[in-house]
Amino acid sequence: MAELPTDYQTKYRQLMGDDADEFFAAFDQPVVKAFRINPLKANQQLYDTPTSGQVPWGKWGYFGVAKGHSVDHTTGLIYSQEPSAQLVGELAQPQPGERVLDLAAAPGGKSTHLASFMNQQGLLVSNEIFRKRAQILSENIERFGVQNALVTNHSPQELSKKFPQYFDRIVLDAPCSGEGMFRKDPDAMQYWHKDYPAENATRQREILVETMKMLKPGGTLVYSTCTFAPEEDEQIIAWLLAEYPDLHLVDVPKHDGMSDGRPAWADGNPELAKTVRLFPQSVAGEGHFMAKLQYQPTDVVPAKEPKLAKTNLTAEQRQYWEKFQQRLLPNYQPGVLLAFGDQLYAVPTGTPDLKGLQVLRAGLHLGTFKKKRFEPSLALALALHPDQFTQRYTLNDEGWRQYVHGDTFMLPSSVENLTNGWYLLELNGNGVGFGKLVNRQMKNFYPKGLRFIVHENQTNLADDIY
Repeated sequence: MAELPTDYQTKYRQLMGDDADEFFAAFDQPVVKAFRINPLKANQQLYDTPTSGQVPWGKWGYFGVAKGHSVDHTTGLIYSQEPSAQLVGELAQPQPGERVLDLAAAPGGKSTHLASFMNQQGLLVSNEIFRKRAQILSENIERFGVQNALVTNHSPQELSKKFPQYFDRIVLDAPCSGEGMFRKDPDAMQYWHKDYPAENATRQREILVETMKMLKPGGTLVYSTCTFAPEEDEQIIAWLLAEYPDLHLVDVPKHDGMSDGRPAWADGNPELAKTVRLFPQSVAGEGHFMAKLQYQPTDVVPAKEPKLAKTNLTAEQRQYWEKFQQRLLPNYQPGVLLAFGDQLYAVPTGTPDLKGLQVLRAGLHLGTFKKKRFEPSLALALALHPDQFTQRYTLNDEGWRQYVHGDTFMLPSSVENLTNGWYLLELNGNGVGFGKLVNRQMKNFYPKGLRFIVHENQTNLADDIY
């Protein structure tokens, strides 16, 4: 058996009863890897990532290993996410045009999944309280090509003041004791002690109080954890139902191997059987608990709608952007254009005023204003479909290797009649990045911090994140 804490073993032998031996044996089994395909991409056919079958409950989920230095990963076609965590987005399943909050969003697995359902329509607020994790979240949102997300860096208490009764759907994958990650990340065991789940439960209740302030009447809340602890799972939902009588559980359909939540672990409330547990001995994946709730209050005073964001471009900035747009993207219609210093973003129409918010990513990063010109961003290349660009150039495998390494390269003599200027570089029908052609030489604009050498049979993995 894995070196689980003694108190942990004692606790779960009592809770699991006859299932305890099988439960503990699962910790010694290999970690199951999976990923999701990105439906926002123009071409959704895998290029260099093998699979071993589809995740039964995941619309876009597949079993397999996502390599970080692959065409599929660098173009944002795939996102590494362990299989049981993929159920969270499937339960939330937001609709295009809705307002959606992922309250504890880093590193981005849930947000990119929610964005997949939203299809670039509506507003997704992806929030993370810790700055470094919020930066990772922002990078993953960019690679996935999400255009309608705000990445924010706030505590729930701060965020609830900005968005009262605002969201149609909220996903809270709550900070927890992480027992479901022990197999994948054994170091997580060192933080566990017998009082740790209760300490996390206190924090979860505090977060949920702020969450409910932001949920619109008629809205949906999906609560999840990656722990087995009843204190953080069934007992939290029992508390939530008692505190908010207008909140009702929605019965979660169970796939093979999934279990009902355990009413006996929370004073016998039969409603808790509508929640779902994913145990690693029964389901391909780690460990999760999830609940879906509908908010149906009878007497609510509607909150005042916030002011909307308005463009702040100077005449000069607009001139440089429009010159670039007319040349390369004549039919692209961005939402509201916002400049943050020399950085240009497009947020969805209807986005609230961002004053007072710590925003790391405001919709789609279009690019940078340089001296008397506009330079497009990698985010723009990854988000839009290649057929939206008037000038594009298809790389072969060798050209892709040169590009991600940061090399400038000459176009083959067989390529004729290409004018100088910006080009979207593409492979497998999806954008890779931008290059600038000058007399048959393609200058490289792949960000320096992302460049790497592609080795034959390279085995580096994308972070297996949820």
